[in-house]
Amino acid sequence: MKHIGLVFLGALLVGSAAQAQDRIYRCGNEYTNTVPSPQTKGCKLVEGGNVTVVQAVRPTKPATSAAPAAASAAGNRVDATDQKARDSDARLILQAELKKAETRQEELVKEYNNGEPEKRGDESRNHKKYLDRVAELKASLARNESDMAGIKRELARQLGGTAGN
Repeated sequence: MKHIGLVFLGALLVGSAAQAQDRIYRCGNEYTNTVPSPQTKGCKLVEGGNVTVVQAVRPTKPATSAAPAAASAAGNRVDATDQKARDSDARLILQAELKKAETRQEELVKEYNNGEPEKRGDESRNHKKYLDRVAELKASLARNESDMAGIKRELARQLGGTAGN
């Protein structure tokens, strides 16, 4: 009698587990077999097929050199000489970018020719193309001028920031 009771109880547990697998809900990117509450929006019953959920594996961090490890151990502080070298490199990059932007500005001003650039071959028959190119040149001039102003501000900020150190 005890044996029949255990078999019946086991069959009941297997049946309930199978019943729980029948109803699967998708709520956004999450799958669940619990009935969603009315406050949960966007949950839909998934019908047909089995759903397999695979847990993502976190990527391991690559081995780092001793210098960054020492810097992070010291509260992300960088040695003063390293910081000066970085500031110097940044200043050189900004100066090179400013020079390139100034050269580009000179080319654009020359091509724009006070709003009357020379017409190209295909623009002599199509005045709309010419007007579009003039407008594009004007926008490029303004954009380049804005870029140069931003680079100059950044250079001034760097020079002002290092002067106080």
